[in-house]
Amino acid sequence: MTTSTTTPIAIITGGSRGLGKSTALHLAAQGTDIILTYRSQAAEAQAVVAQIEALGRRAVALPLDVAVSASFADFAAQIKAALSATWQQGSFNYLVNNAGVGVHASLMETTEAQFDDLVNMHFKGVFFLTQKLLPLMADGGRIVNISSGLTRFALPGYAAYAAMKGAVEVMTRYMAKELGARGIAVNTLAPGAIETDFGGGAVRDNPQLNSFVAAQTALGRVGLPDDIGGAIAALLSPASGWVNAQRIEASGGMFV
Repeated sequence: MTTSTTTPIAIITGGSRGLGKSTALHLAAQGTDIILTYRSQAAEAQAVVAQIEALGRRAVALPLDVAVSASFADFAAQIKAALSATWQQGSFNYLVNNAGVGVHASLMETTEAQFDDLVNMHFKGVFFLTQKLLPLMADGGRIVNISSGLTRFALPGYAAYAAMKGAVEVMTRYMAKELGARGIAVNTLAPGAIETDFGGGAVRDNPQLNSFVAAQTALGRVGLPDDIGGAIAALLSPASGWVNAQRIEASGGMFV
């Protein structure tokens, strides 16, 4: 049985930009140290590390492609080494499965290659990365899997992407059930449309799309990365420890 760490430590996949970066900074601000992953943007990742250190927390950035499950055993070994070298500890507390990309293509235009990429990154990757990291997670830890508002409402062009996120939501409940004996809570955070570079930055950069989303949102605007980073940090705060096996949507009230 893995014992609890002294300093709260969170692993955030895709933490070099967008929602992952915002989550890392919010968690650091509330006293959590960070291990963040990046796929190719090493300089961006190190810039986030510097921002976290400026907040008085410790941070490490490690490369990871969540679509390549064959690399996960080696990645877990790197996590173990980082925990020992940087924290002199053997476990971490929080896992945020955030990394991913969007694909916009109609049902008839989606290619098998696109479909397979989405499976590997958003579903298979989350499943097996979590599996490989669980031996290093402290009992009483927390997992947040990132889904999407698109599992509740349907917009043309997102069938494959939303289906993967729907699978993640079901998987979250099973994780919560199976890991309950270790006191590990597992939840889904489902963002609505957010102004980031996700999906080519369409929501951020396309005025017509931005206005459309804002008009369909009860709070009258498109979401910002800090809206999601703050929500994830709140879900991982001590006050939310009894929240488990839930899908929590942070969309400002899209399509209600």
